[in-house]
Amino acid sequence: MLASFLSLITVLNFYFIFNRTRLNVDIISEKNNLDSYNYSNIEERNLDNNIEVQITNKNEWSVEIPKIELKAEISEGTDQEVLNQFVGHFSETALWDGNVGLAAHNRGYNVNYFNRLKELETGDEIIYIYQGKIRKYKVNLAEVIKETDWHNLNATSDNRITLITCVEDKPEFRRCVQAVEIKEE
Repeated sequence: MLASFLSLITVLNFYFIFNRTRLNVDIISEKNNLDSYNYSNIEERNLDNNIEVQITNKNEWSVEIPKIELKAEISEGTDQEVLNQFVGHFSETALWDGNVGLAAHNRGYNVNYFNRLKELETGDEIIYIYQGKIRKYKVNLAEVIKETDWHNLNATSDNRITLITCVEDKPEFRRCVQAVEIKEE
């Protein structure tokens, strides 16, 4: 019985060493093949004279707005289950190229990511991160719209981001902030 147990431990030890080595090779290979990846998300550590490369947040999907100190994860959909935890993505809008539509609560819930959205003005920056790519936008529209007015979420030929939330004590209206991509020179 003891011999069987020791054999099992030896096999498991070999399995973990083999898979760790294979995983490290796969990750290093993946790092070398990423063209548009944000390399600030890559950490290298020296463990037992072996270099281990760890890609953190490779699939990060988030929005940042420095002026209102917002950094929030995004999830697909805009139903209550999503908005109670994340900024929600309007499924019918673009994920990267075109018009990206996002929604979030602004008060009255455990998570109110857009609670300071009304502070945004023309020229403020919005940072969108999707699958390791980063795009920066500059606010060009901040207005209150009717709850039935969804034209700002229409597809566009340029890259923009549209943020929608409720207006306090006015259920028939929505706050809409839209920003266009900042072109790098």
